[in-house]
Amino acid sequence: MTVLQVSGLGFGYGANQLFQGVTFSLAPGERAALVAPNGAGKSTLMRLIARELVPDAGSVVIKRGTRVAYVRQSHELPKVGTVLEAFLSGFDELLSLRKELDEASHAAASGTKQALDRLANATDKYHLAGGDALERRVEMLAAHLGFSHEDMGRALGSLSGGERGRLHLGVALANTPDLILLDEPTNHLDIETIAWLERHLAALPSAMLVVSHDRAFLDALCPITMELGRRSFRVYPLPYSRYAEAREEDLERERELAERQEAFVAKTEEFIRRNIAGQKTKQAQSRRKMLDKMETVDRPEDVWARAEKVAFRFVQAPRSGDIVLDARGLEATRGGRQLFSGFDLLVRRGERIGILGSNGCGKSTLLKILAGRGAEEDQGEVKRGTNLCEGYFDQHLGSLDPNKTAVEEIRSVRGDMNVDAARQYLARFRFYGDDTLRKVEGFSGGERSRLALAKLLLEPRNLLFLDEPTNHLDIPAAEILEEALASFEGSVLLVSHDRRFLDAVTTRICAFNGGKIELFPGGYRDFQASLSRPTTPPEEEDGEHEDERAQDDGRSKRAVKRSASTVVAQAKGPESPLDKKRAFEAEKAASRALERKRKRVKELEEEIAKGEAELGRMREVLKQDPSGDWEKLAKMVAEEQALAKRVDTAMTEWMTLGEELAAEEVGRTA
Repeated sequence: MTVLQVSGLGFGYGANQLFQGVTFSLAPGERAALVAPNGAGKSTLMRLIARELVPDAGSVVIKRGTRVAYVRQSHELPKVGTVLEAFLSGFDELLSLRKELDEASHAAASGTKQALDRLANATDKYHLAGGDALERRVEMLAAHLGFSHEDMGRALGSLSGGERGRLHLGVALANTPDLILLDEPTNHLDIETIAWLERHLAALPSAMLVVSHDRAFLDALCPITMELGRRSFRVYPLPYSRYAEAREEDLERERELAERQEAFVAKTEEFIRRNIAGQKTKQAQSRRKMLDKMETVDRPEDVWARAEKVAFRFVQAPRSGDIVLDARGLEATRGGRQLFSGFDLLVRRGERIGILGSNGCGKSTLLKILAGRGAEEDQGEVKRGTNLCEGYFDQHLGSLDPNKTAVEEIRSVRGDMNVDAARQYLARFRFYGDDTLRKVEGFSGGERSRLALAKLLLEPRNLLFLDEPTNHLDIPAAEILEEALASFEGSVLLVSHDRRFLDAVTTRICAFNGGKIELFPGGYRDFQASLSRPTTPPEEEDGEHEDERAQDDGRSKRAVKRSASTVVAQAKGPESPLDKKRAFEAEKAASRALERKRKRVKELEEEIAKGEAELGRMREVLKQDPSGDWEKLAKMVAEEQALAKRVDTAMTEWMTLGEELAAEEVGRTA
C-alpha cells in the first residue's frame, strides 16, 4: 500500500513553469532521491507534498494517519525553549507531562507534604507514559548528531547555524515518521555523522524522498532516483551513479529516434511537394494524411545540460617554489578549549591536502592559520615559500557584499573589466541575462558559492585554501570543480565533508582524531583503507612468533602455488596408500573441472558468433526507414541493446575462462 501518491503535479510562478506532469508513488520502506540542478524546483516540489503550497495542476494524496516529517533547508525551530524540549516537540502529551514534572520539582523545594506528593504523582505519570525511555532514546539520537548530555539543557537561541541544522534533523527523526521529506539533510554534518545518518535512515521502515547534492549519500541510501525536469519526470529504479549512466543511454537513444523521425518527415514532405500536383497525387495526399496522424517524437529534455555549462578554469599562474608551506608547532584555543597543539606540516608544490574531522574540532581554524588568517593568540610559525599567489574560499562567503550586484563583485576584483566583459565572464558560472545585475542578497546559496568561486578565479593562483567549496553547489558544478582541481598545477588545502569530492581531488589527508592531527599519504580512499588495517607493528612480535610466522608463510605460499596450478605436489619421503588415493582423486577432479571449462569456452564461442551475427542483422534493419512505425522501432532498439549486453557478458566470461585455462596449462607442464 502506498503512503504517498503524486499525480500529474504542475507548478510555476507566473509565466515561469517549473515542472508539470509529475507522477510517482512511495510505499513504506521505499527511499527515492529527487535530483535536478539548482533552481529546477526540487524544494518547491517538497513543499507541495508537505501541503505548504497549492499546486497549479494535479494532486498529492497522503494516506490517512501518516506521520510526516519535513526537514527543510531553512532549519525552522521554535524561538524559545531548550534542545531537549525541541527534540520532544513532536510528543505533545509527554512534553506537557514533562513541564508538569519540572514545575512539581521546583515546588517540592518547599518541602511541604502537598508539594512532595505532587512531585511523586507527576514522576509516576511521566514514567508510566514512557517519558524516561523516550528521553534516553532522544539523547542517543542527539549524541549521534553531536549534542552531549549537557547540551540538552541549552537554550535554542544559543545554537549556531550548524547546530540548528543538526537539531532540526534530529527533531524530525525523533518521532519515527511514516513519510520523511529530506531537503539537503547532510548540510552542516561531518563525515562520521553522515555515515551514521545513512545507516540510521536505511534501518527505518519509513518512506523517504531525499534531495541532496551528496552523491555518496544518495548512492548509499536511495535505490530509486527521480529526475525532475521542466517538461519531463523520469524515474529510475537505480541509485544515483547508475542512474547517471542509464540516463545518458536513454537520451542518446531518444535523440536518435527524434532525428530519424525528423529525417523521415523531411523526406516525406519533399515527396509531397514534388508530387502533389503530378501523377502521384494520390500517394502524396495519402502521405500527407499519414503525417497529420503521426505522433511527434520530441527531442528529449536534458535537465543537466545548462547546469553542466559551468567553467571553473584557473588563470595561468607562475610556478611556486617546491616548498610551499612549512608549518611548525601550530597551536590554537577557542572558548577556553584547546583544539590542537604541536602540529607540524610541510606542503610541497602540487599537493592537494584534505583536512577532515568532526564538527567543531578546528578544521577551519587550522586552514585559517595556514592561510595567515589566524587569531593573534594562535601559536606556531608558518614559513611561506617563494612566488606564491594565494586564494581563500570562505565557507560563510564573507568575501561577498550583499548590497552589490554580481557584476559589481567581479569589477571589485578586476576594475579593468567593463560591464559587458564582466557579464560575459559571469556566463561561465551560469549567470545569464538580468541575473548578473541582481544584488547578492537575493541570491540562493548555490548562486553565492558560484559567484565567490568566480571572484577567486579572476586572478592567477598557485595556492588555494578552500573551506567547504561544494556546500551549496549542485552535482554538475561540484563535478566540474573536481575536474578543475584534479588538473590544477598549484597546491590546494581544503576542508570538506563531501566524500566523493575528497576522493576525486586529494593526494594527502590531514585528519583530526581525539585532539591530535594525523597525516596520511594518499587520497581519501587510501585514508579509509588505512583505518581498517591492523595496527600492531611487526617489531612488537618476539623472535619465536617471527619464526612461526615464517613457517606459516612458507606453508601458505606452497598452498597458493598448488591451488593456482591444480597440481598435487609430491611430498618428500614415502607416501601412504591413503595419501596416494587422495592425490589421485584430486588430480581427477581437477581434470574434470578443466574439461568443463574447455566445454564452456566452446559454447561461449558459438554463442558469441551467433549473437554478433544477429546484432549485425538487427543493426542493418535499424538503419532502414521505419515508415512511421515508431513503437516497433523503439521495441527493436530495446531488443538490440539487450542482445548487445548479453554478447558483452559472454565475451567477458570467455576471456576470463581463456586466461584461467592458459594459466592451468602452464601449471600442468611446469
